[in-house]
Amino acid sequence: MSERPVSQRPAKPVSASRAEQVHIITPADVNSSYTLFGGMLMQWIDIVAGVVSRRHCHCNTRTAAVDHLNFIAPAYIDDIVTIAGRITFVGTTSMEVCVDTFVERMSDMSQRLHVNRAYLTMVAVDENGNPTPVPGLICETEAEKADYEAGMQRRALRKRTQLYEL
Repeated sequence: MSERPVSQRPAKPVSASRAEQVHIITPADVNSSYTLFGGMLMQWIDIVAGVVSRRHCHCNTRTAAVDHLNFIAPAYIDDIVTIAGRITFVGTTSMEVCVDTFVERMSDMSQRLHVNRAYLTMVAVDENGNPTPVPGLICETEAEKADYEAGMQRRALRKRTQLYEL
């Protein structure tokens, strides 16, 4: 299959694929310390990254890597959790998705705390499960341009430090 050069691929703005998910933490979502179970948050993050990547490429995607999953602060029962994702970088068949998690506490609904940030590498796949090209990315704001530059650096670092070919 002959690929079009990156400059000739269709491109989409970051805003076209943003996604947000909101939850109220219930007793079923917490661990023995009564804080949000990390695995539950990871599941929600992966779902948001999947929605963002599918919106960008209009095909199925697979999670290839998760890095920089930082648990900055806990979330508790009855907190409102908002998980927001956006594309930060695209390669030929892969996309980096940044997912931020925010919490609003019942005690102070006016404050929104940033409690987690994760970067996921999502790969677009065709109907046979093979990697397939994704649209380019249009960065419209200075923040989006900075995200893209940082994404390029993270990708280079991942390539230098990965143990095996994805």
